[in-house]
Amino acid sequence: MAFELPALPFAPDALEPHYSANTLSFHHGKHHQAYVTKLNELIAGSADEEKTLEEIIASSTGGLFNQAAQVWNHTFFWNSMTPGGGGSPSGALADAISAAFGSLEAFNEQFKAAGVGQFGSGWVWLVKDDGALKIVTTANAETPLTNGQVPVLTCDVWEHAYYLDYQNRRPDFIQSFLDNLVNWDFAAANYEEVSSAAAE
Repeated sequence: MAFELPALPFAPDALEPHYSANTLSFHHGKHHQAYVTKLNELIAGSADEEKTLEEIIASSTGGLFNQAAQVWNHTFFWNSMTPGGGGSPSGALADAISAAFGSLEAFNEQFKAAGVGQFGSGWVWLVKDDGALKIVTTANAETPLTNGQVPVLTCDVWEHAYYLDYQNRRPDFIQSFLDNLVNWDFAAANYEEVSSAAAE
């Protein structure tokens, strides 16, 4: 089974002026597509052709892991953004953020600091880890999935994620992500799905 590049969950220009159609044409259309293409080349003719993306991530290392994880991470990142995003979460996720970090403002500060502090390429995540919300970073293609953590939200801090719009100003990009792009409905759905499963 060949993997396909997932469609964006919004129009290419829907995040402007905070995230441009030009950036998406490269980031989604070229970088993400390249990971999908290489992944399909690596699994061709092997037992991995019958596995899900998550199964490949769990069972692989090296180049195969890198391609599979980057396909998954990027798809999760697109869904972590939405036109007219930002603002505040509500419901159970809002309560959990306040309990874990003290306030949404404190969460935003810690999330931004973690993303800015990630050396080189990588990701900053809000995850649920053993019942608690935490902010973690991963380098390169690494993903919380391999650490037993459940991703709730992510921001891509590879340079290709923001350089066309923000040049070397990673702090400005992360701040704009939090203020204008973050999809709290997606994050809430991830959090509530995990919480519901844990309660069963």
